[in-house]
Amino acid sequence: MIEIMLTLALTLYGIAIAISVIRTIIGPSLPDRIVALDMIGVMLVSCIAIISVSYGTKAFLEVILILAILAFISTIAFSKYIERGTIIDSRRDD
Repeated sequence: MIEIMLTLALTLYGIAIAISVIRTIIGPSLPDRIVALDMIGVMLVSCIAIISVSYGTKAFLEVILILAILAFISTIAFSKYIERGTIIDSRRDD
């Protein structure tokens, strides 16, 4: 029973990721695309967690942690790019 539920959850996450990819490609604005990319990152973390439960192993936990950190940092960098136009400022506050 639980295997059916995990398979159904992975299928639904796959559909949601496909919809987010479409939103990333045809998104009307840059913030919409950034939110869609963040959604893809969160859903990939969830998919890997479901796969880890399905296999009954803890081997994927490091992958989940690294992917979550990278998704968070990329969202922050994209948001900073939208706000300022650059990610890293070269001027100093003296």
